[in-house]
Amino acid sequence: MADTIFPPLQPKVILGVVAHPDDLEFGMAGTVAKCVAEGAKGYYFILTNANKGSSDRNVTPDQLRDIRREEQRAAGKVLGLTDVFFGEYDDGALEVTLGLKRDIVRVIRQVKPDVVLTMDPTMVYSAARGMINHPDHRAAGQATLDAVYPLARDHMTFPELLRDEGLEPHKVRTVLMNSFDEANFYVDISAHMDTKIEALRAHASQLPNPEAAFARLKEWAAQAGAKVGAQYAEGFTRIDLGF
Repeated sequence: MADTIFPPLQPKVILGVVAHPDDLEFGMAGTVAKCVAEGAKGYYFILTNANKGSSDRNVTPDQLRDIRREEQRAAGKVLGLTDVFFGEYDDGALEVTLGLKRDIVRVIRQVKPDVVLTMDPTMVYSAARGMINHPDHRAAGQATLDAVYPLARDHMTFPELLRDEGLEPHKVRTVLMNSFDEANFYVDISAHMDTKIEALRAHASQLPNPEAAFARLKEWAAQAGAKVGAQYAEGFTRIDLGF
């Protein structure tokens, strides 16, 4: 891990929580691959059913859901993930609700991650990149932050998870939020860039021009790497929780 402010990350368990299949591959899969290669167990929780993201008029929402889940499982195998969890929220309709937070808390208490990776909910748009951040991304990030602190920590929050499912409270040590334009922590992924690209390649339904997507991914990673003297890097807003 490349940084002079924060201590190195040495997680035993990492959990990525995002809205859609491919969200983690685009922004964070190099870090996931690095952590898994160094011995961490890796898990994903994909919150929506991803049943809207296609221009194909012949595919149904249910078919698209199944396709994208299989693509995410295939990407997970490339990265060496231990498991991938899927939510049932409709694509494009994710909202920061108590039910969504409970679902995330459940998975946090199940896998007990040291590090949680998610999207930055404060990123609404980037004029420099010509993009508006998907509202599902923002909702996923906000609900995940709320689940990490304080909800997963407190035994009297969602007591049914402890009473009915035996899920003890858990304190997450570190949160990494994917940050395109603002970052206080960089991960050198030079040795894992090929793995990141192969994981993204699994999302064929979302890549009408895969080589262009891979080139863009390398360009972004090279720009981040230049900030820390690495060939390729991923940038995050890192929060170490002291509770």
